[in-house]
Amino acid sequence: MSKIPSTYLIGGAVAVAVAVGLYIGVAKTGIPPEGLGLTWWRKIKKKKKKKAVRVYMDGCFDMMHYGHCNALRQARALGDQLVVGVVSDAEIIANKGPPVTPLHERMIMVKAVKWVDEVICDAPYAITEDFMKKLFDEYNIDYIIHGDDPCVLPDGTDAYALAKKAGRYKQIKRTEGVSSTDIVGRMLLCVRERSVSDNHSHSSLQRQFSHGHDQKFESGGSGTRISHFLPTSRRIVQFSNGKGPGPDAHIVYIDGAFDLFHAGHVEILRVARELGDFLLVGIHNDQTVSAKRGVHRPIMNLHERSLSVLACRYVDEVIIGAPWEVSKDMITTFNISLVVHGTVAESNDFQKEKDNPYAVPISMGIFKVLESPLDITTTTIIRRIVANHEAYQKRNEKKAASERRYYEDKSYVSGD
Repeated sequence: MSKIPSTYLIGGAVAVAVAVGLYIGVAKTGIPPEGLGLTWWRKIKKKKKKKAVRVYMDGCFDMMHYGHCNALRQARALGDQLVVGVVSDAEIIANKGPPVTPLHERMIMVKAVKWVDEVICDAPYAITEDFMKKLFDEYNIDYIIHGDDPCVLPDGTDAYALAKKAGRYKQIKRTEGVSSTDIVGRMLLCVRERSVSDNHSHSSLQRQFSHGHDQKFESGGSGTRISHFLPTSRRIVQFSNGKGPGPDAHIVYIDGAFDLFHAGHVEILRVARELGDFLLVGIHNDQTVSAKRGVHRPIMNLHERSLSVLACRYVDEVIIGAPWEVSKDMITTFNISLVVHGTVAESNDFQKEKDNPYAVPISMGIFKVLESPLDITTTTIIRRIVANHEAYQKRNEKKAASERRYYEDKSYVSGD
């Protein structure tokens, strides 16, 4: 075997030293030195990449609203990937009472939130030792997230005690002014006095509901359906995509009240988004919704409804307070290519109306009726509450007490 000349050995050692020096220099500065090709630099940068931080947040996500969405947005900001656990119906019944929306609808809602990367179905209500190990080992979770409001189990213990003990717990700020309890409470006002008289027919019940009050409210009691949400421009920016359509984008427009934003809304938005490159959603103002649906509507005000729609991954932009009629000027201003409407809606009598709100897009040949994937409307959700109002009343009284304690004892938490 021939001997390797010492010159080659020395040259090889120098090359290795130079390569190591370059790697250390780039690793420190992040800037490739002169003469180092971009391909080499990218390879070095790739090696430097850190492991993605995966965070976990769980919840019932019943009557999902913009407060839930804001919690998920905050949780996602604490990591690179957000995994969300959706608690089963059985676990909710055992710990809180009956859910308004069943698991399959809650799954649709959570999967549609644009800050969610993965979803775990049938998550336990409490973080047990076994489930926490599964999160860390199988799902590679780094931190478990929850809001600053306490989550207490029926036995009085903290649902996140184990995560805190393991040093893998992080806290976010609760969204002020909304909760599922509050929303259900707004709908329950019409039935609170039902036991006073046996003469309440369904129609009289609806009349009470239409005025959004009960006898306590009339006599100056504590009953109220007024939202305590304080909208800010910053919150709208946080929920917005911040991107407009491209010059040649096929823009699809759909409008509605989107009150009590539910799985039926999500699914029709998904179908609408598939028809173009950019989905523009028009949200009618409170006065328009009241005039068309009755004085009891909307349950959620315009800003609340806007945030819920903005959080949906299928939506690119919203018009806050969109006009009832889709005009030629509006179509030109937003460069709308197609106007759509679902088969399932609170009312589909628009074609019979004297002033059809879609007359212009119909005349232009850019209107299409879409088959709605789910037979759910805002009225569907309200009927679920009214049909089982005694159970929800009991559940709400229990939750309202804990919420009062939270607001009495709360302190400032930074971040939102």
